[in-house]
Amino acid sequence: MTLTRRDALKLAAAAAAMPLLPRPAEAGLAEAAPAAAAVAARPLAARFFTAPEMKLLDELVEMIIPADDHSGGARAAGVATYIDDRLFQYDPAIPVLKEDRDRWKAGLATVDALARETSGKAFLETTPAERLALLERIAKPIEKQELPTEEPEERRKPAVEKPETVGQRFFVELKSWTVRGYYGSKVGIHEEMEYKGNRPIVEFAGIDPATLPKIPQD
Repeated sequence: MTLTRRDALKLAAAAAAMPLLPRPAEAGLAEAAPAAAAVAARPLAARFFTAPEMKLLDELVEMIIPADDHSGGARAAGVATYIDDRLFQYDPAIPVLKEDRDRWKAGLATVDALARETSGKAFLETTPAERLALLERIAKPIEKQELPTEEPEERRKPAVEKPETVGQRFFVELKSWTVRGYYGSKVGIHEEMEYKGNRPIVEFAGIDPATLPKIPQD
């Protein structure tokens, strides 16, 4: 099964509110495949992530916003590099920024762990169908479960989250950053949204009087 841009955004709808636009499916993706393959073959320069983490991140963002016959996807837009650069600039001496950096590392590790749990292979070693199934799994909204307890709230120990819940939380952030990086890129702005930029008006022809409504005369 090929993941279209519309299908991917549907999976992520719970993570962020944005319009879901209909996209062409199999035929369009087939036309875009050669260009997408050439982009995928280029090595990714990472400053924060390791090379394996960068490859995994690049595949995930491309699944969220894949290429089609209209425009390139997240891979062509360099979304993985955008995320890597942002996290590289986060000062680990600042606790909240260090937490952000650690959370992204843990999130990618969780995706691989969940893939091994279900298929016995790392995410990038799984089939396209297995990757899609895992993405659909972590794209589901988190269901809050309250356990009965007699302990007052201030004395309750925080429950250890299941790997799947960690994956769900990571997907929310991943999808948000992917959309932000993509629609701030040249590919997202000029190809996807077809923004032409500010253009001067060479000539203003004015209004044709024949098109104006008739004014009744006294």
